[in-house]
Amino acid sequence: MREVNVSLISDAVAEMCIEVNHVLSEDMSRAMKRACEKETSELGKKILGQLDENLKIAKEEMIPICQDTGMAVIFMEIGQDVHFCGGRLEDAINEGVRKGYTEGFLRKSVVDDPVIRNNTKDNTPAVIHYSIVDGENVKITISPKGFGSENMSKLYMLKPADGIEGIKNAILSAVKDAGPNACPPMVLGVGIGGTFEKCALMAKHALTRENGVHSDIPYVKELEEEMLEKINELGIGPAGLGGSVTALGVNIETYPTHIAGMPVAVNICCHVNRHISRTI
Repeated sequence: MREVNVSLISDAVAEMCIEVNHVLSEDMSRAMKRACEKETSELGKKILGQLDENLKIAKEEMIPICQDTGMAVIFMEIGQDVHFCGGRLEDAINEGVRKGYTEGFLRKSVVDDPVIRNNTKDNTPAVIHYSIVDGENVKITISPKGFGSENMSKLYMLKPADGIEGIKNAILSAVKDAGPNACPPMVLGVGIGGTFEKCALMAKHALTRENGVHSDIPYVKELEEEMLEKINELGIGPAGLGGSVTALGVNIETYPTHIAGMPVAVNICCHVNRHISRTI
């Protein structure tokens, strides 16, 4: 049994919150470069060039990539042979978010109640998802989610008879409805199966997968590739001003489901798709 003091979690979360909001991940940097090469519209190329320049300035001058530094979504993969000591794990995670957002001078966007809406002034609480895995390590993945794109996400409770074509139509419908509001070129996380809440969680988690890495399930890989192609044929383009690059990636996760249903969730993210992982 390995003991992990929760102070290590707090420190890691704080550092990660600052880094992920200032430095584009390597996979998304590569995706942006590929987009610049593929874009056929002159205006689209110009917009992508401006976005790329903004990302360089953010990294060099430690300016947030986006003014919406998001609500912290955190995935905790905890080895079953780990014992936490020194306090409550959830308190430690939120302390890390508080420290990262205050000391990093990041925008605080979280309100304490969805109706009363008083700002918590430190961007807590985070949205935390836990999973227990083999081993004695703790893997932390942080994905700050801005709400320009989050508000464009959709959940569909399809019928089994809708089949694969119904899934494709749902994904394309979500992108069409989002249009320029999700700050394209966008990244799509898609969850298929499970239940109402499970497919939404899969869609969120799918966004943390390395861009360009496909599912190891053959039909899902084909669906990811087909959807990316069809989305880019919509012509929405960078910033919604037209072009051949509307999306940088489509990541899909699946799960067994009930005989009577086929839930599908589409979680849309903007072109930066911030995500960072660290193992302790």
